[in-house]
Amino acid sequence: MRWLHLTYVHSPRYSWSIEADHKWCLPGIHCATCDEVGGGIGEAYPSVDLSELPECRKFGARVEEDFTEFTRLREAVRPLAPAGALLEPGAEFGPLVGRGRGPFPQLVLMQPWTLLIRKEALEQLQAEGLRGLTGCKTQLRLRDKNAPELLELQVEPRGLLHRDCLPRFLPPPCVTCGRREFSFPPEPLLDAATLPMDRDLFRLANFQTKIIATERFVETVQRLGLDEVMFRELPTR
Repeated sequence: MRWLHLTYVHSPRYSWSIEADHKWCLPGIHCATCDEVGGGIGEAYPSVDLSELPECRKFGARVEEDFTEFTRLREAVRPLAPAGALLEPGAEFGPLVGRGRGPFPQLVLMQPWTLLIRKEALEQLQAEGLRGLTGCKTQLRLRDKNAPELLELQVEPRGLLHRDCLPRFLPPPCVTCGRREFSFPPEPLLDAATLPMDRDLFRLANFQTKIIATERFVETVQRLGLDEVMFRELPTR
């Protein structure tokens, strides 16, 4: 099995723009142990609806100084999230809300960590038997004469970068918040033992801004002529 990283195309044929955010998010934190402030990016569960939580107004872009309160909010979300969700500070939930203008390709890499797809393109991929593709409705106001229905693919964290491509003296995660920051390695290497066998699209659990596809996904996208993303193969060990 080959594994490939989704990236922007070098010379796009479509001119589009989207300005949007997910409806809810876990707050960032100010960790009393490592003194880091903020949250991560990439982790998103657009299928998760927090509207019925009594404290849903607390799930917004802000910094929570009390880690105990952050933990309480995270545990309130956990029963609604997919099994195994990391739920790190900054994790986002609910539909994308915002606006955009097209024309749009079949695959829209809104950000390196956010992949949208036309409804009919998703149906084609699902009909081909690709696994683990969950399309979630968005709340986007699109300025386009023939605006398509754009869905967001819920791309969950699964595989890991292999330790051999990480910095040699990388410190251990913070004992309180779990934060451990490093740059994406120039020669990334995937940990073969951690890669999922039940889905064709996922994000790296220890670098969530990177979306990874199986060769099955890539070959199907290319055969069907779905545009507009590029793929870079990553080795495994």
